[in-house]
Formats: sequence, structure tokens, C-alpha cells
Amino acid sequence: MNTNTIKGLRWLVITLVAIATIINYIDRSALAVMWPGIASDLGMDKRDYANILSVFLVGYAVGQSLFGKLFDALGTRIGFLLSILLWSGAIALHFMARSAMSFGFFRVLLGVGEAGNWPGATKAIAEWFPVRERALGQGIFGAGASLGSVIAPPLVAALYAWVGWKSTFLLTGALGFIWIVPWLILYKSGPGAHPWISAEERAYILDGQRAATPQAARQHDYVPTLGQLLRHRQSWGVIAARFFIDPVWWLFVSWLPLYLNERFHFDVKQIGMFGWVPYVGAALGALLGGWVCGRLLERGWSVNRARKLVIASGLFIMLPALLLSAAAETPLLAVLSIGVILFGFQAAITNIQTLPSDFFSGKTVGTLAGLSGTSAVLGVIICMQLVPELTAGGNYTPFFVLGALLLPLVFISLWLGGTVARVQAP
Repeated sequence: MNTNTIKGLRWLVITLVAIATIINYIDRSALAVMWPGIASDLGMDKRDYANILSVFLVGYAVGQSLFGKLFDALGTRIGFLLSILLWSGAIALHFMARSAMSFGFFRVLLGVGEAGNWPGATKAIAEWFPVRERALGQGIFGAGASLGSVIAPPLVAALYAWVGWKSTFLLTGALGFIWIVPWLILYKSGPGAHPWISAEERAYILDGQRAATPQAARQHDYVPTLGQLLRHRQSWGVIAARFFIDPVWWLFVSWLPLYLNERFHFDVKQIGMFGWVPYVGAALGALLGGWVCGRLLERGWSVNRARKLVIASGLFIMLPALLLSAAAETPLLAVLSIGVILFGFQAAITNIQTLPSDFFSGKTVGTLAGLSGTSAVLGVIICMQLVPELTAGGNYTPFFVLGALLLPLVFISLWLGGTVARVQAP
């Protein structure tokens, strides 16, 4: 008997992934939070910000597909190591930026590195969780993104007031390098060969991942090529859904500080005081969306019915909240209604991001997660370039209407994508 086992090892793994995601969002949000001060120092405007964001997203789109393949080829341990080394180094180098062009260069590197976190998390969850717990695992990971956005405004604003924007980038970059140490110690392999996992937990995970029928079991190791992957309508359903839903999240992650600055005349300190509030709702949505789906599966619901009900509920919550936000007259009402939007978003995206592991075996999950992530970023780039024109003169109503128009397209994409079930070889 191995006396060095750790009880509940899968929960430690997902906790580390969630912490990496918190760091990811602190690094990503730092520029937006400090933008009023940086723009004033360097003489830049909202169009410069949109261009810097767009080149970041180009890097992010490339990184999604690149790291999706790397995680499948090199494994989760090395994939995360490469991803966080790249993005932590890139955010630290922001202290050298002096213009929109130099900011853009470092943001491209940041985008490529940060993108790896998403296919990596999806793959880690596929490896370490049985089917009935995957949405909860994805919810914990999603809560990390939300918690990072909760922490970032007050933390970055405090660091900005203390040491200025240049040193703030250096300090936030150091967080990722610190994270690498426990990751390399804990994540030695997947559950099948990890020396610290108990026999009971190993059996619980692996038995919960096996297909339910003999026919499906024979298909469990179906590993399609890229071309074969794209012949399945389930793949296109995920790719299209991510294209339409992810811009809603990014509209707020990237533009909320500027919205508060332009609509309510907030400075960096005030953004730090208010900018975190909506992401409390997002964290709750991520956890609840994963928990509810898991409970439905425990009660005997099919994966298809449970996933689609939670996704549809999240979309239904978002729609009226987007319209209410467009009419908000006070900053408190604005951030609370945006919190409801992000609650619904995280409940839905938690289950959408689980779909690659529902459709394919672990050897293909990273590739489909990366492709759908790239599709998501392309949708975001298109929407981000529209924002300066949509918000001309400080009118943000078209900004919120854009988000509302995308939601029906998400549901249509998933409906046309077919039933949520393991895809079989043709």
C-alpha cells in the first residue's frame, strides 16, 4: 500500500488550475484598470486601446490552436509550464512599453501565452474528472477567471498608487513564476500513473470516464485527425457557439474600466473600488452552473438534456440583464446588472467548454478546445473593433444591444450541433 497518497488529489489539481486562471486574469486586466493613467502619461486614446486589444486577441487566437495541439502532444504538465512562462514573461515586459506599437508587441506575446490556459484546463478536467463531475470542475476553473477579475481592479489600483504602472507590470508578472513551483511538484502525471493518487480515487475517476455501453466503449479511443474532427457537426456546434458567446464576456473584461471612466467619470482609484463587483456574480454563476449540471446528472438526466438546460438558462438570464444595463443611470445599478449578465454567462460557458470532453476522448479534447477558442477570439476581435464606433459620444446603449443580439445565435449553434454524446468513428 502506498502511504504517500493524497486524498482528493483531483481537487488539488483543479485548485492549481484555478489559481493559474486567477493570475491569468490579473495579468490580462492590469492594462485596462491602469489605462486612464497610462493613456494620460503616453498621450494615447480609446482607438489606441482598441488596436492594442485587437493585436492581443490575434495572439490569443493563434495561441488557442497552437497550445491545443501542444497540450495533446506534450501533455498537461509541460503544456501549462510553457504557457505560463510565456505569459508571465510577456506581462513583465510591459514595463518597457512607451507607445501603442510597443504595447501591442508585448500584448501579442501575452495573448499567445495566456491562450494556453483554456485548452489546458479543459484537458486537465477531462483527465482528472469523471463525466458527472466535469461541469463542476469547469465551474471551479471558470470561477478562477471571475475571481481574478474580482481581485485585479483593487489589487492593480493599489499597486498603481504605490509604485506606478511600470513596476505594477513587473510585480504581476512575478506571480506566474511563483505558481510554477507547486505545479511541477504536484502535477507529475495523469491519474492513471500518478504516484500520489489513492487506488479508490483512481478507480472513481477512470471508471467514471468509461463509456456506458459496449459499443460506445469500443469507440472511446476514437482519435480523429483534424480533417475528421471538422467533419462532425458537434465540433462545428461548439466552434460556432464560442464564436457568438465569448464576445459578451470580453466586452466587459476589456471595456468595463473604460465604460466606468467614460460613462461615470471614474479615475483609476474609483475603478478599483467598483470594477470588481460584477465578477462576484460571474464566480457564482460558474460554480452554480457546474453544480446544477452535476446534480441533474446524478438524478439520471442525460448529459445532453442537463448541459443544454443549464446553457439555455444562462442565456435566458443574460438577455434582460443586458437590456437593463443599457438603461442604468448610476454606477451601482450598472455594476450590479452587469454582475447578473456575467452570472448567466459563466453558468452557460462552464457547460459549453465541457462539450469537447463530452464529444471526444482525452487525446482530442485539447485540439477541439483550442479550435473553438480560436473561433471565440475571432468573434471577439470583430466585436472589439466595433466598440469605439458603437460608443461614440459616450453612448453605451449600442454596446449592450450588441451583446443581446448574440445570445440567440449561441443557442441556435448548439441546437444545430446535435446531441451531446460521445462522437463515434464513422
